[in-house]
Amino acid sequence: MRRLKIYSKKEHKEIEKKLEQKYGISKVTGLIMRRGEERLFLYTGNLTHEEIKIFEKISQIERAGTYFARIVRDEIRLSIEGTHLFKDQITKNIFELNDLQFQDWMRGQELHIQTGKKDFLVMKYKYDFIGCGKASAEKISNFVPKNRRFKNN
Repeated sequence: MRRLKIYSKKEHKEIEKKLEQKYGISKVTGLIMRRGEERLFLYTGNLTHEEIKIFEKISQIERAGTYFARIVRDEIRLSIEGTHLFKDQITKNIFELNDLQFQDWMRGQELHIQTGKKDFLVMKYKYDFIGCGKASAEKISNFVPKNRRFKNN
């Protein structure tokens, strides 16, 4: 099994730069870690980088912190929690949902909308961010996990 990778200051700055370019997020406070090739976690606890490495040697750490993003082909897609963590900083690539679109989105449906973009979009309903979607020419693809979707009642 792969070890938990703790990002260096240089790697941390690279992630911040990508987040700023795509979403307007300029400051990521805490340690950024990666499990596997894609999932990024943000740790803001009291353990230092070195203490976490010691624990990793003693016992496999599955994760530390909050899952906030996924790396997808050198792009970053925020998780639902990631949109909540950075809600005060997100200023770019926001798609605002109406009531009907929100219901469809939370049921896991794609939105058949032409946005004019081919990029990850932060989905917003009223005052809340609810994750990201991927816009293409004809639709916005949905990434809401099945266990977090509305049931079809």
